Amino acid sequence: MPRILVVDDDPLVCMALEVCLARHDFLVTIAEGGESGLRALEGASFDIMIVDIFMPHMRGFESIRIFHERAPYVPLIAMSGYAFANADSPAPDFLRMALELGAMRCLRKPFTPVALMTVINECLAENRSRHAGIAWQLQ
Repeated sequence: MPRILVVDDDPLVCMALEVCLARHDFLVTIAEGGESGLRALEGASFDIMIVDIFMPHMRGFESIRIFHERAPYVPLIAMSGYAFANADSPAPDFLRMALELGAMRCLRKPFTPVALMTVINECLAENRSRHAGIAWQLQ
């Protein structure tokens, strides 16, 4: 069973992700914030990390960068529901920035279970392909 680390400060988001992922036969570890996510990462190995961009105590971009540095071979999916109050001003592309900091894929909240599973399956397939290429080069 693939292991997924979910890092988000919203307990409802964590619960929804845990239920959805468990239904698809993933082993899920929930971390309610960046610091607890880093502790979880130190104590276990994961096949995928899903990390919220904006959390208190540890800014999301900092989280993305640190999680990617600590586990560079674990696909990281960044997610964000951040919205600006002023619809007239152009919003920075936070999800694009997350990709530049090491995220493999991004999800904009709210997202559907189908979108979540599509992104997870793409990440797992890309990671398997990358590892197969590395193994082939070592032969």
